[in-house]
Amino acid sequence: MSSDESRLAESLEQLSDVAAEAGLDPAAARDEGLRVAAALAESVPGAAPAWAEVAHPGLTDLASINEAFFEAASRGRRWRGAPTELLETLVGARHGLAAEYAEALTEVASSAVMLGTAPIWVIANASAASGAYLAAARMPSAERVPAFPGNVPAGIPGMGLGSPDTMRPSIPGPLDPRSVDPSVAPGGPVGDPVGTTAAAAPTEPAPAPEEPAEPERTVEELLAELDGMIGLARVKKEIHRQVALLTVEKMRTEAGLKAPKMSRHLIFVGNPGTGKTTVARLVGGIYRALGLLPTGQLVEVDRSELVAGYVGQTAMKTAEVCAKATGGVLFIDEAYALTGDQYAQEAVNTLVKEMEDHREDLVVIVAGYPDPMVGFIAQNPGLASRFTTTIEFDDYSDDELLAVLDSIAGGSDYELTDDARTRVRHQLEATPRTPAFGNGRFSRNLFEHAVGRHAWRLKDATEPTRDELRLLTAGDFTEQPDETEQPDDTDQPEQPGETTQDPAGVRADPDGPAAPDGAVSDDEHDQHDQHDEADETHDEHADPSATEHEDTA
Repeated sequence: MSSDESRLAESLEQLSDVAAEAGLDPAAARDEGLRVAAALAESVPGAAPAWAEVAHPGLTDLASINEAFFEAASRGRRWRGAPTELLETLVGARHGLAAEYAEALTEVASSAVMLGTAPIWVIANASAASGAYLAAARMPSAERVPAFPGNVPAGIPGMGLGSPDTMRPSIPGPLDPRSVDPSVAPGGPVGDPVGTTAAAAPTEPAPAPEEPAEPERTVEELLAELDGMIGLARVKKEIHRQVALLTVEKMRTEAGLKAPKMSRHLIFVGNPGTGKTTVARLVGGIYRALGLLPTGQLVEVDRSELVAGYVGQTAMKTAEVCAKATGGVLFIDEAYALTGDQYAQEAVNTLVKEMEDHREDLVVIVAGYPDPMVGFIAQNPGLASRFTTTIEFDDYSDDELLAVLDSIAGGSDYELTDDARTRVRHQLEATPRTPAFGNGRFSRNLFEHAVGRHAWRLKDATEPTRDELRLLTAGDFTEQPDETEQPDDTDQPEQPGETTQDPAGVRADPDGPAAPDGAVSDDEHDQHDQHDEADETHDEHADPSATEHEDTA
């Protein structure tokens, strides 16, 4: 056992001794300390094996070590900034050893970040946790704050005595006594509660009054908002069915009847821009209004926010995201990206475990294209058993997209003329519905481009009328020639009525069939040869790669 591991073991023994003296269960105190240590060292590389050496001596299987470590961390995360259960018990009983127990917890926190090379912000987190423990015990003196790791790099801002962490301003510095003793005046040294030795500090402005919290919305209000969305007929029907199912389940429970436990996790499948995120946010509010979730917040992530660069770190990153979403909804967009490699597998395994640990206060919604989502769910039996409800988001019809455009325009005090609406309808009819089609985003892009052309159209108007300022015409939805004039850019579409001197340079459909051999014809070669013989001067300056450029266009 290394010196750092011995230090953790000693701090846990001290914590157990204080608990026993206070009449608490020493084993429970040790378990509480191990959970605090795991939660604080969760992001420290190499901390899991060192922690397991103390918590589970003899355990050598890395998978088992990681499982035990992250389970303890998951159960102790709430104590990163709040007093532990046993400390609250002592404080509530006004026990004389409450302060001593708080000191012992700070020693555990200090030892935890020594289990590896801790990033600065991890040390700051441990400092904040210690501050919470000491503040809960109402320690009268800052002299009882324990020493934190002495290997903090010199010269790093925010890590000195009394200095807040400038990298994370909301977190107090590791040795800042003002974080645990409010009697120490800002700017004054430790032991100067009234700041007599400090220079006169400018009076801080009074904090701005807090904005009143929005009133909680009822299920009926949230469903009304859902019903007011454009399109999504099948989605609305399924959400109403889910609400009815959960409402009856709750009433049966209240009536003392057995109610089958239904999975609340959902799969959203559909193309981009079909309102999946908006519906997910409404689902969180509905579950909260039904009393199924305490907060109902929505945390939206994708693969990049769950997967880390090294094996072992992904589990920590995924667990932290789940901790943020606990009490509400975790929405994973493009969830099918969590397949195909060991990092994705680690994220999925951690996600399944977090869903099990927080099955009463965490709802997970995964979203993506229909076919890839089948593979995502099939990769882990735990996913298939938890995601039993799939809601399909259909592409918007032309009428619905036009209604979305009208809604966006109306929300910004614009209005489409009849000619503009006809022009947009023609554009929608000509646009193929590929998997990359943006749906609602397509309508928003049309609107934003139209607003830009509208502003350009009125740039010389000195006193435009109110209607001129708010009406979008057909011309505002028409691509202007100067928007496509880009020299040597063969990817630009050909404007109606235009002809090109080289028919092999550009095709109307880049994905369509090419010429038989991908080059110009023999007759055209003959014409070029005759032209070259007539004018040798052009040969001297000709670009030998021109034909190659034409072939690859």
